[in-house]
Amino acid sequence: GAPSCPHGPALLFVKTSQGKEEGRRFYACSACRDRKDCNFFQWEDEKVSETRLAAREEYNRNHQPFFTHRQNVDRYKNFVLLPLSKRRFCQECQQLLLPAEWEKHSDHQYLCDITTAQLKSPSQLLYPLENKKTNAQYLFADRSCQFLLNLLINLGFRRVLSVGTPRLHEMIQSKAAQEEEFNVRSLLLDIDFRYSQFYTEDEFCHYNMFNHHFFGGEAAHETCRKFLYEENGERVIMVTDPPFGGLVEALASSFKKLMAMWRETEKEGHDNREMPVFWIFPYFFESRILDFFPSFSMMDYQVDYDNHALYKHGKTGRRQSPVRIFTNLTPSMIVLPEEEGYRFCTVCQRYVSSGNQHCEICNSCTSKDGRRWKHCVLCKKCVKPSWFHCNNCNCCTLQKHSCEKTDAGCFVCGGAGHKRSACPSLSRS
Repeated sequence: GAPSCPHGPALLFVKTSQGKEEGRRFYACSACRDRKDCNFFQWEDEKVSETRLAAREEYNRNHQPFFTHRQNVDRYKNFVLLPLSKRRFCQECQQLLLPAEWEKHSDHQYLCDITTAQLKSPSQLLYPLENKKTNAQYLFADRSCQFLLNLLINLGFRRVLSVGTPRLHEMIQSKAAQEEEFNVRSLLLDIDFRYSQFYTEDEFCHYNMFNHHFFGGEAAHETCRKFLYEENGERVIMVTDPPFGGLVEALASSFKKLMAMWRETEKEGHDNREMPVFWIFPYFFESRILDFFPSFSMMDYQVDYDNHALYKHGKTGRRQSPVRIFTNLTPSMIVLPEEEGYRFCTVCQRYVSSGNQHCEICNSCTSKDGRRWKHCVLCKKCVKPSWFHCNNCNCCTLQKHSCEKTDAGCFVCGGAGHKRSACPSLSRS
């Protein structure tokens, strides 16, 4: 029953202010956190006139892609038949151009002589969408992409549901086209419709992971459902790399729906199991992810990106990539490369980074960021090496910090002793 914007059904939010009761509820865009990118807004209890509803539907229609997915597939078939000298890609419109369309784009910048190799690597041909509050399209470095693919193959997975991981998808597609014995398949679910220019309806679905919306309707939903059906023992895994600024609650809700689709594929024994998942996200979201998926655990492997200034492997201290793999697979099964410094902890029964030393008191390898953490007897846990115990705050924190205690306490209810994320007044619905 939620109203829709060009990005599909809106999400229901609530206004909160410090120490006050829950405020008024409203609908806003699921995909864009910045009103400049999508200004959809409607109070939950607002009566919307028929005229305004019709205007909204017209607006949503006008903001859909110019070509349909089917039209883009047909255009691609015509494009690959062209000689190299007539293959053009408009950089401004991010579109493959057929000769009849050249004149319309004559004053635009374009690339010529588009090769088959470029068409098989669209993530390198297209500009990455790097708006942190909307797309945040950071792409796996080859090191991480190759590691993930090798890991999936070694674990016995033959189908990969690639949710927001276009570079992994194209690596699988490319290998499948080049190597006859390569038997891994991938289906890309992504909000970036530009990929429909390069993939058929069986290879790509236009999808919003914040509201589980398939823009292609029932046909796209059925494509995904069929892909999740495990024929001939071909095991399926979902690999997802959401924008790091996205709401964990909304993402978890969509992923649970995809996992439910997998359970409903009439396969015996699915009832009591979860679909295998790799959720790639920064380590500081660990507690939020475990809130929704208690069966998940975090691996020490550092995922790095080609086009992100900070998230690079091999840097030291706080400069290391904070991005990790969260999975519901048994941790001991996830073999990390020893040549990169990872080792197996026999007590924890998992691979850990070289700086992650086992704490005898916690009985765990406690480091989250790759550095060696230290145990604080007063806090009864391991903390970052740069933190020290402050008797005023009664916890470990940075040496240079403000000890000022505010009377307000929790942002939501005003109570002391807990943060907003743990407030009992917050609904988990």
